[in-house]
Amino acid sequence: MIDPITAIGLATTAFKGIKSAINAGKDIQSMAGQLGQWGKAISDLDFAHQKAEKPPWYKALGGGVEANAMEVWSHKQKAKEMREEMRSYISLYYGPSAWEEIVSMEVQMRKEQKQAVYAAEEKREAIVNAIVVTLAVAIGTLILGTIIYFIGAGQGKW
Repeated sequence: MIDPITAIGLATTAFKGIKSAINAGKDIQSMAGQLGQWGKAISDLDFAHQKAEKPPWYKALGGGVEANAMEVWSHKQKAKEMREEMRSYISLYYGPSAWEEIVSMEVQMRKEQKQAVYAAEEKREAIVNAIVVTLAVAIGTLILGTIIYFIGAGQGKW
């Protein structure tokens, strides 16, 4: 997964390319690559928004979660504006059925993206969670063992 700033940048670039292609009178099939790039970037942005709403517990401890959530939210609002403008453009120039076709393609792309990229990201996050918990338990056990040792040594038990 890419970060939200990169995702909104890619979405904006693809959006501008789509707008210029529409204004130049190109058919919608010739914009498939740009539509795909835009859809992937929006999907990445949605995933980042989902992650910002429910950050891992260890990221919440470090702080800065609110700032990240606000940043992702503002990018999501910009993406919503782009989506509405693109819907208007495509419906106006190619008809409402073209927009419905694009939406169905976007749904399919999101499914594929979720299966491929997002599942791997969630698996990686689960592994990081397991490592952090294991380290915390090991450090806690070591500290507790050290305290018990010094208490016992102070009492002359060993």
